[in-house]
Amino acid sequence: MMRILYVDALGQAQLLSKMPPGWHRDTMEKSELLWIDLDRTEHVEPIEQFLTQQFGFHPLAIDDALNEEHLPKVDDWGTYLYIALQDLIYNAASGTVAMPELDLFLGKQYLVTYHHEAVTAVDRVWQLCQRSSHWLQHGADHLVYRLIDEIVNNYTAVLDQLESRIVQLENQIFTQPAAPLLESMTHYKRNVLEIRRVLSPQREVVNKLARDPFLVVGEKDQVYFRDVYDHMVRLTNDSDSVRDLLTGNMELYLSVVNNRMNDIMKTLTIITTLFMPLTFITGFFGMNFFQAVLPSEAWTGPGMLILALAVMVLLPLVMFIWMRRRAWM
Repeated sequence: MMRILYVDALGQAQLLSKMPPGWHRDTMEKSELLWIDLDRTEHVEPIEQFLTQQFGFHPLAIDDALNEEHLPKVDDWGTYLYIALQDLIYNAASGTVAMPELDLFLGKQYLVTYHHEAVTAVDRVWQLCQRSSHWLQHGADHLVYRLIDEIVNNYTAVLDQLESRIVQLENQIFTQPAAPLLESMTHYKRNVLEIRRVLSPQREVVNKLARDPFLVVGEKDQVYFRDVYDHMVRLTNDSDSVRDLLTGNMELYLSVVNNRMNDIMKTLTIITTLFMPLTFITGFFGMNFFQAVLPSEAWTGPGMLILALAVMVLLPLVMFIWMRRRAWM
């Protein structure tokens, strides 16, 4: 699917279904601007032909956009830039993150965006430009700034959601330290590490747009890219903080589980210790040779039964009090 936003020589914004008649990238006036958004169809051949015939992009740049997946990067092809970015989408129901790739071809007065799947940043900026043509009056490089700024907003929102969810898991550690809780924390840690893996190269892309002397990026917009770069530095720090929070929670979980296990073992040890004398008494006095040493009446009478029961009750009680006084329990 292809959609086109075009600002003509008179500054009028139009939504088109096909290329403007007689348009050529080398004959555009300063007031003109063209933004083409391409969504992947079943076959990439028509898109490849379109990009080659209409814009003359290098085959390697087209191949990077259509057939390969990249970490964020920027390639300078002189009269245009090829930029690969990654958006961020968080599914709260399943707790998973998706990072659809966004490929951009930035020329002096045109922008071509291409993506395999829906990219929320593109949709929001597209709707913003439709509501107000003011955003189309600042050039194609400013549109790229708006797209990157929306992507940064997505990262900020997702990291905030992940942090809130991790704090909820932290509260459950003390009440329900079960195995599924550790599995959830491990899952979130993988998500955070994946986000952190993309943030670093994406930050460097913005840094290059803010500081390198590209032909198609004006000095006035480099100021905006520097502002986005500052936001991305803060995002990197936030992702590190979330990762450290997760690591701390996992260590806390293991500590709580170990403490509970120690309490269980302590209880079982106390029970075993209290009943150990009773086992000794019943085993020792249950031997048959006592009947040959003592009169049978003295050994099997009611008095001996009462004495044996009294000893068996009092002995664990005395041991329990002794353990409490020594602070063993």
